Amino acid sequence: MNIVVCIKRVPQTADAQVRVDSSGKDIEKERLTFDLNESDAYALEQAVLFKEQSGGTITAVSVGHPDTEDTLRMVLAKGADTAIRIKAEDFDELDGYKTAQILKTVIEKAEFDMIFTGCMATDDGYYQVGVNLAQLLGIPHATLVSSIEIGDGAARIKRELEGGLLEHDEISLPALFSVQTGINVPRYASLIAIRKAAKKEIAAVGQDDIDKDALVLNTQIEELFVPPVTKRAEIFSGTPEEVSGKLADMLNEKGLI
Repeated sequence: MNIVVCIKRVPQTADAQVRVDSSGKDIEKERLTFDLNESDAYALEQAVLFKEQSGGTITAVSVGHPDTEDTLRMVLAKGADTAIRIKAEDFDELDGYKTAQILKTVIEKAEFDMIFTGCMATDDGYYQVGVNLAQLLGIPHATLVSSIEIGDGAARIKRELEGGLLEHDEISLPALFSVQTGINVPRYASLIAIRKAAKKEIAAVGQDDIDKDALVLNTQIEELFVPPVTKRAEIFSGTPEEVSGKLADMLNEKGLI
């Protein structure tokens, strides 16, 4: 079972104040810490679980700047066999579609049974790379996968839908799966594994090493902005009778009752 895992090194924004930078197309990152994208950690763990079950290899691929190699070494320590960094510095601003095209030019040269990605990147929330990559490679895919079993050249998966619904599908391999957080429990890397990973070579692929004719980088980010604040939540105070009366009046004013 040969598996490719796409990963991304992202800024940790959950507990930080995020500001749009002077270009209007990105966020200020100088004071932010970076780590492996959350759902990519689950994608990697799922690949390692299948490798332990059926054998094979795991190749981790990332479009990133040189400091991404620190993240790739941690991925190697957690179970990946080889790692490839596609030099983000060789390209102008990247969006989900451009990233998928660049990943495709490298991944299509490898032999793979499955490709795993996280369902989304926490820094931009595009949800686009996985589905675009599958379409460009011409293979089936499933998104928001919360369970997966492999057998007889196919994958039986469950995926989350709106409203708490689950969809059951069977997909022929090779295929791409964008996994949801919670599909497993990502492991920690041991100190010995980290030391071994520090000595492993990470392949660096630049613009001159890929088929530039296969790239159609004709999309661009127009603007990044914080959603404007409109109406805030209204909190009613008083006794239960007074609050229920105010709520009924508001719903009546809005034509909801």
